[in-house]
Amino acid sequence: MIKRFIVIVAVLLAFTAKAQENVSSPYSYYGIGLTNFKGTVDNRSMGGLGIYLDSIHANLQNPATYGRLKLTNFTVGASHDRIRLESAEAIDNAKITSFDYIALALPLGRNFGVGFGLVPYTSVGYRILDIEEDIASRLSGRGGMNRVFFSAGYGITEELSIGVEANYNFGNFQNTRTVIREGIQLGTEDVNRSDILGFNFNFGANYQKIISDNLRLQLSANYSPAKNLDSENFREISTVTFINSSEVIVDTREVDVENVSFTFPSEYSFGGGIGKPHKWFVGAEYVHLGTSVYQGDFRWRGDGGEFEDASQFKIGGFYIPKYDSFTSYFDRIVYRAGFRYDGTGLIINNESINEFGMSFGLGLPVGAANRDLFSNANLGIELGQRGTKDAGLIQERFIKFSIGLSLNDKWFTRRKFD
Repeated sequence: MIKRFIVIVAVLLAFTAKAQENVSSPYSYYGIGLTNFKGTVDNRSMGGLGIYLDSIHANLQNPATYGRLKLTNFTVGASHDRIRLESAEAIDNAKITSFDYIALALPLGRNFGVGFGLVPYTSVGYRILDIEEDIASRLSGRGGMNRVFFSAGYGITEELSIGVEANYNFGNFQNTRTVIREGIQLGTEDVNRSDILGFNFNFGANYQKIISDNLRLQLSANYSPAKNLDSENFREISTVTFINSSEVIVDTREVDVENVSFTFPSEYSFGGGIGKPHKWFVGAEYVHLGTSVYQGDFRWRGDGGEFEDASQFKIGGFYIPKYDSFTSYFDRIVYRAGFRYDGTGLIINNESINEFGMSFGLGLPVGAANRDLFSNANLGIELGQRGTKDAGLIQERFIKFSIGLSLNDKWFTRRKFD
């Protein structure tokens, strides 16, 4: 059943992942857009915590997880955002529904496993109308960068596992600015497009140790070195007029723009936690992003943004009343919660654009109680804020509803009878 389900979902998502807009934020105008969360609904519901690894779930943030897998795991997720955008002068609302990830993880040996999947990595999506005394500007953008990944993990010992992940990044984003002035019949439209292409890699490690009869310590780390990605750039400038509120292009010319190789930033993270196996876990994680390398890479667009290195802090955990209960469904539910504080690395008008979120979630068992499979439907909700109203900027408050499936099965089982 799980194999047929995977094929159906993969075919549907193959057509939607390329075209969708995953974000509605003016801050996605800068650089290569806003970075999406790379993780499952399970992780997001714990404040984005990615340090917890077990033998039945794929962890999309740390490839070392594949060295501990005992079951085939298929996971897929989507989300719906409701956003309130507020400046000193105006308030607006937006909503968007998006696909977040799809992945399949396979154990291929006692201490070896692989995984592959698709994740929308960055997103661009906004529509802004700015009207001053004698000038009106309309800004719009769409697109983003997607990531196909292949990961492999190996358990060196019962306590230590390592992994490597290769990512193929592809996608494009387009920004359009239309300006009209009072008393002037014709306006101008500036269209900038970039097509992104290239590989990068991620290395991970996880260490687990039983420190008492009831407690297990987990330590995890990731490192992704900086890597050059290719950007094919295009710019077009048009003269436009408006007839009955419809835009009419009068003249268009293409402007030569140099294709560039920009540096995709390095990233490292480390964290640890403690918990009782199959009962509870609590941990914390720190992430550092070298986003200052973006400085100057996108100046050809004239967007006015600057970049600095960014730091992220996460704390979260889960609780299960009784994971193997055969008498109470509610005792097998996983209860999750967490908090995160993210620096985006973006600076506008001398203001650092930061983001924070508080999240909660449930892992609902799917099917009859079976201590060998543990499939779940995962629900999550996150309340958060991005940006500020200071310095003429926009503050975003959002609520995100997430849903995901984590389905387990036994593949490649050797037959006992022929």
